[in-house]
Amino acid sequence: MQATFALPLRRAANPRALLAGALAALLPGLAAAQFTLAPLPYPSNALEPHIDAMTMEIHHGRHHAAYVNNLNAQIKQYPELATLSLEDMQRQISRFNMAVRNNGGGHYNHDLFWQLMAPEGQRGQPGEALLADIGKTFGSLADMKKRFDQAALSRFGSGWAWLIITPDRKLAITSTPNQDNPLMDLPDVQRGTPILGLDVWEHAYYLKYQNKRGEYVTNWWNVVNWNEVTRRYDAAMK
Repeated sequence: MQATFALPLRRAANPRALLAGALAALLPGLAAAQFTLAPLPYPSNALEPHIDAMTMEIHHGRHHAAYVNNLNAQIKQYPELATLSLEDMQRQISRFNMAVRNNGGGHYNHDLFWQLMAPEGQRGQPGEALLADIGKTFGSLADMKKRFDQAALSRFGSGWAWLIITPDRKLAITSTPNQDNPLMDLPDVQRGTPILGLDVWEHAYYLKYQNKRGEYVTNWWNVVNWNEVTRRYDAAMK
């Protein structure tokens, strides 16, 4: 009689663990490919009197820096993060845990936010095509601002207000909680490409405006970098 041997059963490997191992083997320098905090594109006092220097320093140097550091801490669990751009990460954020969602979103949102503001003399005006589209969609630039303000003021708790280009290339105004944004592949998010975004977390305005979010929102329009908004609009509409 032929002898038979029973091999011990092995549990199927975790697919994520397999992917992490494969990436680590193929890309030995992956751990070093971390996200970084870029400097502000202007001095911290450049937006005064509308946004004060101390708020900018704390907002950028502590809050934004914390998002970057916390996101980097997730690379050990998700090595593939280090191969993704911030934009691509948002588009597949549902693959990751809440730490990646919160901190990856926080990094993307703030990286964009700093660019959407500028010192006096560098802000410009909405481009011709953008202004015409705003008029067609909302009635006028003033009407668009009113609707945007309402999105910012009606966001309960922390979050963001956005002007976006929808997938069918139309302008829309939306709002997201916490550090979510319209690029994210989430069921409760109106999807689109952000061209303007306003941070309404209290840390963005509390030192100067205390609990007066409405005053902060109104004054923020004075520092909007319309040159950058127009550039992003033109790129999204191509």
